[in-house]
Amino acid sequence: MSFRKMRRFKQELGKEEAIAILKEASHGTLALLSDDGYPYSLPLSYVFDESECAIYFHSAIEGHKIDSIRYSDKASFSVVTKDDVIPEKFTTAYKSVIAFGKISIIEDEKKKLEALHKLSERYCFSVSKDAKAKEIESGFDHLVMIEFKIEHLSAKCGSTLISN
Repeated sequence: MSFRKMRRFKQELGKEEAIAILKEASHGTLALLSDDGYPYSLPLSYVFDESECAIYFHSAIEGHKIDSIRYSDKASFSVVTKDDVIPEKFTTAYKSVIAFGKISIIEDEKKKLEALHKLSERYCFSVSKDAKAKEIESGFDHLVMIEFKIEHLSAKCGSTLISN
């Protein structure tokens, strides 16, 4: 698959900065193709695993998101880490990432547990290991973990952040 080149190439950020933005942002927006033909976009908490070049989400076992993933495995995910409005310049100072890739429900229980632990470490870092383990055990059978394998990643900043 060939992905489009960024039109405003002067605002393009490198892969290292894209990864830093993915690690920094607390949430993003997942875009799926719904089985009714409409795009379905929803904000989600996530964890990025650089070694797997993947993003992980948790979800209820059923619903619009799960139906959409089963309908089409193509997805995109975007995050914004900076978004400062500069009214007098009619612009914003922002940094963002968009990823394209394939999405699937993790069927392997061991991999599901590993992904859930990664997510809990990201958001519940101050919670004791025992408390996290207890919560994961109590909810494990009532949720799914979703893997988004990144095929293409790009990052961009607002023109006011371009260093000359």
